[in-house]
Amino acid sequence: MSRLSVRKTYKLFIGGAFPRSESGRSYIVTSAKGDFLANASRASRKDARDAVSAARKAFPGWSGATAYNRGQILYRVAEMLEGRRAQFAEELGTGKKAALESVDAAVDRLVWYAGWSDKIASVRGTSNPVAGPYFNLSSPEPTGVVAVVAPADPLLGLVSVIAPAIVTGNTCVVVASERAPLASITLAEVLATSDLPGGVVNILTGLQAELAPWLAAHMDVNGLDLTGVEDAALALACEQAAAENLKRVLRPSAQDWTADPGISRMTRFLETKTVWHPASA
Repeated sequence: MSRLSVRKTYKLFIGGAFPRSESGRSYIVTSAKGDFLANASRASRKDARDAVSAARKAFPGWSGATAYNRGQILYRVAEMLEGRRAQFAEELGTGKKAALESVDAAVDRLVWYAGWSDKIASVRGTSNPVAGPYFNLSSPEPTGVVAVVAPADPLLGLVSVIAPAIVTGNTCVVVASERAPLASITLAEVLATSDLPGGVVNILTGLQAELAPWLAAHMDVNGLDLTGVEDAALALACEQAAAENLKRVLRPSAQDWTADPGISRMTRFLETKTVWHPASA
């Protein structure tokens, strides 16, 4: 008898686990030519709430970890991604050469951000001159839970929005690319085996229009990255909902994901804490 292959099922990634959507829904993912690729879970509002709860639960431990340790974990993610290079290249489906270049760029991007983990505080922190016998010190701290609408680029773009959010101590809930979500769940498998605590990154597959407004309005979300939102009306509605609890918002804009990322994405979701301390006599 011929053996039937075990087909991969694409689920959500919430709290370090891979549940199906509580709604039981899925949607069809097709190639650029319209060929069937897989069924992906279609996350619901309940799944989004569960993901935010998982991110909030993980925040104290992750933000309290040393910057060096966070960098080590991101480097481990890069190692694991490198080890599954061929699998990611196959799932990207953009031609072997282009796909391998995209995977290599994603690995390099993770290593780049890992190197910044214990340096961003030195760059953004400062000792402020004051008139009086005091030390006045400013240091960056993570904002909290960041909701991210990932760009269409299914791997390099995805890594480029997740890494800067978590390397500085934030946790995140990510709405994966609606048209090409498969690589995002394979990336979740990499994250789950890379010493990253459960809940630090949560990945939802489904429809932007269904998930983004609820994350934007969620009162336990502290930051909102709308990079992947292509509908201007949806982006405006999300920004208006985010104002309810003064979320930090990164508006959608055209991005060249192969360019030098700079530090702006890391600093966007940092808050500055300033401390006064009397100088010793």
